[in-house]
Amino acid sequence: MMRFTDELRTAADSGWQAQIDHPFVRGIGDGSLSLDRFRFWIRQDYLFLIEYCRVFAFGAARAPDLQTLTKFADLLDATAHGEMELHRAYAREFGIEPSELEAETAAPATRAYTDFLVRVAATGEFAEMAAALLPCMWAFSDIGMALKARGAPADPRYARWIEMYADPEFAALADWCRRLVDDLAEQAGPGARARMREAFLTSVKHELAFWEMAWTGHR
Repeated sequence: MMRFTDELRTAADSGWQAQIDHPFVRGIGDGSLSLDRFRFWIRQDYLFLIEYCRVFAFGAARAPDLQTLTKFADLLDATAHGEMELHRAYAREFGIEPSELEAETAAPATRAYTDFLVRVAATGEFAEMAAALLPCMWAFSDIGMALKARGAPADPRYARWIEMYADPEFAALADWCRRLVDDLAEQAGPGARARMREAFLTSVKHELAFWEMAWTGHR
């Protein structure tokens, strides 16, 4: 029997593949991406992570059981105290100081995506929020593995980016979120599953728009 998340992935196939084939992503993979474009992505992704922490906080507050609450709390802690610090250190390698990250203004695509996630986390059903979170984790894992399979670029900074998202631990995080969404879908009625589907597909559109924003430098 097909998993609910497999159905979601099939429904999003064109947008999913467009991310893997996007010139920004391909530029990381072959090392041809300009540093200016990547610096812009770093600054915008840092702002995204701040709002991502808020979504994890909502997830912990609204979790239906202690195990799920603990997982969201762990994700919040790991993002706020681990990933964001690594992000600051990584940014320095590209000539971006922490003060620049803090002073950055969100581009329209960044604001649209984070506003959507926070709104769903605050006002939607818990299952809807979980479905909205899944594309970020799952797509980045797929992108990392797809790029790794093509071989490492000459630029060690881009090669490290690929290794980060191709890491089995990152794939395990995506698998956890998939299981959560599948479990929630089993308990949900047709209306709730439709809202989960819509949230997932909307996030996929925002993911693709984020790559396009980083490629064009659209502010």
